[in-house]
Order: sequence, then C-alpha cells, then structure tokens
Amino acid sequence: MRETPEDLKELQSLLDASLSRSTTHLRSIINRERTLTAEQLTRTLTGMCTLALSTVTAKGEPRISGVDGHFLRGKWHFGTARDAAKARHLAARPAVSAAHMRGEELGVFTHGRVEILNPREGAPAADWPDLLAYFKDFYGDDLFDWDNDVVYYRLHPHWMTVYAADVAKLTATPGS
Repeated sequence: MRETPEDLKELQSLLDASLSRSTTHLRSIINRERTLTAEQLTRTLTGMCTLALSTVTAKGEPRISGVDGHFLRGKWHFGTARDAAKARHLAARPAVSAAHMRGEELGVFTHGRVEILNPREGAPAADWPDLLAYFKDFYGDDLFDWDNDVVYYRLHPHWMTVYAADVAKLTATPGS
C-alpha cells in the first residue's frame, strides 16, 4: 500500500460524498454493506487493473478503450501511446470516466479530470520520477522509449463509488 494517512482520508471523504449524492437507485445497489472503505479499496486495487476509459471526440462522440490502470495514492494512473486517439482526446478534453470491474464481484466507477504527468513540452509532475521508477519496475525499463513513446496521466476524481458483492471475500487475507 502506497497511500499516506492523508491520501486515505481524502479518498474516504470522496467515497462518502460520492455515495451520499448518488441517486436513490444507485444507493439501493451500492450501500454501506456492499462497498469498501478507502483502506480496503487500496489493499484490493494492487498491481495493474484493466480500466474501461471513456473519452470524448471533437464531435462530442463518446469513445471507450482499455488502459492499464494503477491505483496509487488513491488515484488512477494510466498511460497510452503519445499518438493514440485517446491522447488527442485527453489533451483537448480532459474530463473522463473510468470503470474497473471484476466480474460481478467488484466495480469501481470514477469520474474526473486527467493531469498529464510527463508532457512532451513543459515540466513533468513533481512526482513523475517516482512514478516512472514504479512503471519501469512494473513493465521493464526497456519496454518503451519512456520519454517519447508514452504519455501518462493521473485521474483526479470528483466522484468515485465502489460496489463489492462480498466485502469479506474481497478483503480476506489469503490463507485465512
């Protein structure tokens, strides 16, 4: 777990606020008994988690694609090729929605805006060197030309909710 106590507090506040301002219908599905706390969520979302990422074209048409999501410090991080359509969409329109689902067991739904972590022009995010080290360790140092081929993003959520079919099963320690 890479989250600080402040990260967990911020994430828990977001989760609580998002659920409280959701529709009655959504709260009938995702309620206090079928959701995870910030700490449980960060312990569950380890390694790479496939995200369905929704962007919008210049014509206002939605597009969905898959990305490798990494949940670090209470936020999704993901990358794509610098020349990918989604990179163009995100540069012009940084509002996104993302979903990570594991069958019927877990669903994490997020809406927010992305920040470019390693822009081609301009200074990278302050924590980019640490994130780059994490990604190189995960994927391998020589998988990409990390400076030119890929662009990475951090999704700053303004809404996030979590569905957990069986909290005890999702949060059980292996072998217990």
